[in-house]
Amino acid sequence: MPRYKRPESVLVVIHTPRLDVLLLERADFPGYWQSVTGSLEPDETPLHAARRELFEESGLDAARDGQLRDAQRQTAYSIYEQWRHRYPPGTTHNTEHLFTFLVPAPCAVALSPREHVQSVWLPWQKAAEKVFSPSNREAILALPI
Repeated sequence: MPRYKRPESVLVVIHTPRLDVLLLERADFPGYWQSVTGSLEPDETPLHAARRELFEESGLDAARDGQLRDAQRQTAYSIYEQWRHRYPPGTTHNTEHLFTFLVPAPCAVALSPREHVQSVWLPWQKAAEKVFSPSNREAILALPI
């Protein structure tokens, strides 16, 4: 029996006080840039998932390397066709919980090569232009507010 993803995820926008934003390029879709993101495991809370995904995808530790903040914002979006097979049959939408992670300055990250091939720090406006996901773009554009 296939193991499907839970249609609930986290988005963690990593940024500095000057609003430089870390973006990661997907390994499975070259040219697709994004912030840290990932599905919740069974029985996992959004906060736990944010901490886990942050570490798995960037090597950054929420307890040591910066300040993780729950933005108290959820976005429901239509799952891209190319990824729907990962979810239970008939699942078309995902609920995404937004978190931000403030680091003192741009820093080196340890990518998960299975998930991402490179990273870049960009000013928030440029980062918002580069991401492929509308919810990721909206989250980055909301940073200065």
